[in-house]
Amino acid sequence: MIVLASQSGSRKAMLEAAGVDFIAAPAPVDERALEAQLAGAPADRVATELAIAKALAASPMQPGRVVLGSDSLVVVEGRRFDKPASREDAAEHLRLFSGRTMELHSAAALVRDGEVLWSGGDLARLRVRPLSEGFIADYLAHEWPEVSYCVGVFRIEARGPQLFESIEGDQFTVLGMPLLKVLGALRECGELPA
Repeated sequence: MIVLASQSGSRKAMLEAAGVDFIAAPAPVDERALEAQLAGAPADRVATELAIAKALAASPMQPGRVVLGSDSLVVVEGRRFDKPASREDAAEHLRLFSGRTMELHSAAALVRDGEVLWSGGDLARLRVRPLSEGFIADYLAHEWPEVSYCVGVFRIEARGPQLFESIEGDQFTVLGMPLLKVLGALRECGELPA
C-alpha cells in the first residue's frame, strides 16, 4: 500500500479507479516559499520540485512505505497562476484565461524513507474559449468553492469542460497527475504487479 501525500479528490479518484491501494496522508509544504526559491525556473521543474517536496514531507511519518507526491501548475502566456485565493480572484483568473491557451503542468514523485525513487511530469494544453462576464458569474455560482482548490479554476469532471474549445494532452494530466507514468514507476518499484 502506498501513501498519497495529498487530499485532492481527483488524485484519490484516479488511484481508486486504477486499483491502487493507498492511504491519504498529506504533509504541510509551504508551496509559495518553494516557488519563490525557484523563481525563474521553468514551470515543469517547479511542478516536479513541489511534488518531490510533498512526498519528502510525508515520508518521515511513513517509514518503509512509498509516498506519492503530486502537483500541478498553470501557465498562461508566460505567467504562472496559483489556486484562486477568493471568488473574486477566481473571476479575475477566468477573465485572464479567456481566449488564451492554458498550459497545465502536472508532476509526480515517489519517495521511500526520504529517498526520491522517481519523478516525472506531463503537459496538457487547454484552449480557453472567449468567456463572457455572464458566463463567468454563472460558472462560479455553480462551481465555487470547489474550484478554489483547483489550479486553473476548473474541475474537468464537473462544469470545467464548458471553459474550453480544445484540449491537447492526457486526460489524467488534465485531472492533476500524470497517472500512466506514475503507474509505470510503481511497477518498477515493485508496488504494482508487472
